[in-house]
Amino acid sequence: MPNNSIVPVHLAVKAFRDNGYKNAAYAIAELMDNSIQADATNVELLCGERLDMSGQRSRSRIHQIAVLDDGYGMDTEELQMALQFGNGTRLEDYSGIGRFGLGLPSSSISQARRVEVWSWQDGPQNAIYTYIDIDEIEAESLEDVPVPTNKPIPEVWQEVGSHFEVSGTLVVWSKLDRILWRTANTIIRNSESLIGRMYRYFLSEERVKIRLVTFDMDAHPQRRKINEEYARPNDPLYLLSNTSCPAPWDIVPMFTQADFQNTQFKIRFREEEHTVTVRFSYAKEEARKGNNAGREPHGRHANHNKGVSIVRAGRELDLDTSWSEDAEALRDRWWGAEVSFSPELDELFGVTNNKQSARNFSELAKADPETLRELGQTWVATKDEMRQVEDPRLPLSELVNHIRTNISTIRRLLRTQGAISKNKRHSESAQSEEKGTEVVRDRIREGYLGQSDEQEKQQSVEEREKEIASELVEHGTTQEHAQHLAAQTVSRGLKYTLTKSSLSSPAFFDVRSRGGAMIVSLNVDHPAYQHSLEILQQDLGNLDESKLKESIANARNGLELLLFAWARYEDEQPDGNRRLQAQQVRWDWGSMARNFLDEEG
Repeated sequence: MPNNSIVPVHLAVKAFRDNGYKNAAYAIAELMDNSIQADATNVELLCGERLDMSGQRSRSRIHQIAVLDDGYGMDTEELQMALQFGNGTRLEDYSGIGRFGLGLPSSSISQARRVEVWSWQDGPQNAIYTYIDIDEIEAESLEDVPVPTNKPIPEVWQEVGSHFEVSGTLVVWSKLDRILWRTANTIIRNSESLIGRMYRYFLSEERVKIRLVTFDMDAHPQRRKINEEYARPNDPLYLLSNTSCPAPWDIVPMFTQADFQNTQFKIRFREEEHTVTVRFSYAKEEARKGNNAGREPHGRHANHNKGVSIVRAGRELDLDTSWSEDAEALRDRWWGAEVSFSPELDELFGVTNNKQSARNFSELAKADPETLRELGQTWVATKDEMRQVEDPRLPLSELVNHIRTNISTIRRLLRTQGAISKNKRHSESAQSEEKGTEVVRDRIREGYLGQSDEQEKQQSVEEREKEIASELVEHGTTQEHAQHLAAQTVSRGLKYTLTKSSLSSPAFFDVRSRGGAMIVSLNVDHPAYQHSLEILQQDLGNLDESKLKESIANARNGLELLLFAWARYEDEQPDGNRRLQAQQVRWDWGSMARNFLDEEG
């Protein structure tokens, strides 16, 4: 008799196996989701190896994987339902990290041909058991999830598991035909970082502990070596303490929270208002000290955490790397961004049923905003129309634009921070500031007074330091470094402080008179800086001869182009006062520059 089922199980299971889990770690995380949803405080990943005798020599290979928890367990009906595709007890529950009814069976068969489940609510000795097996399904000998029966938990799992409490669940994968990682250690190593990042808030707040175990299944119980470690939070924002980041940033946060960029978006979806939280962070100046901070262990760690973290109900779905630009690839490790929302917005964000991405959000992040506007229609009209039909692209596009804008701001801040850290003024003999100060003192004696000279006479030392430090902080210098610079400037009687900043104006540099000193701020976003001074701030001693010549030539070309730009500026001035004023400024500046650059003066 032909099988006329809409979905023939023995055929559909093949498609279910190709359900898009990125790797075994993501599939394992689905089991951990179920554990955490069941109020487990202890979850264990147990990876058992056996000797593989195939080939010329025997090797230890992964044989079975289990996830054990001390959650509230399942009764007979719940356990049978848990292994059905698309079924479950939380399909309409928007309060936690589960909901889709696919996690246990779907993730399991994506990696293994057999999944067995023991669950108990009155001690592990009273566990009930059921399973699904791909071989039996394909042979059409298994069409329904077997009714759970009492069956003892295998001794090997009781020996290596440490939390067989009054209630709990044990899920075991065997016939592992789709796991690319061949050894237990490799599975743990690749899972630890992902699990630590996915559940960072649960781990940091000690709502759950996750134990990671490798062991030899064939060893004698009394001689069995069990290697264990506990997952630590892996925070891509680097704002948490006691994380997996290498020392010294494992104990204290490596980044600073960008409070001025934090935003709570109110989004109306299906006649209800929801809150989406966006957070940003960037590296502390001391984390980027030195010429090769990116190659240090903490820099390499940050490089693996680039992107925008998408968090749903406190659990990360994805670290979207599409936000990192090629031109900023190296620096992008030094900022973090996170967008967090509740499961009520799953359909708006396009959360996939394997909880690996928010498809709608990520697609809009890659799209050109102009594609949202109807042909010939203004932006205002397009937005009004989208708002009337509750088009999900409108709130998501506004969210994406907000994140893009703030990431650009943080990138500029990091360029400023990097420029400052490469050129710590006053930490050594600041020859240019001292030389400039000498010339200014000579001009004062000759009767030429500037605004800064009046401030120097009228303000106290404390007032001057405070005013200079405040200006430096405004230009992106950290508070600690700004106070140090201000104190050095005042105590040494310097008339100049040179800093770097991301200026909103097209000017190459900015000049402010503050606290009796002239603060010259170079615009790190200006091509003149990037093609001249930035080149010369490299560690030239580490360059080979050809690279050294290339850097000097580039700096020379940058200086020449600056002169050419001024020449063109004069050339475009109309005859009369404007042209004469431009020439006069050039002569006056040239005369002043002669005094500053004259070695004998």
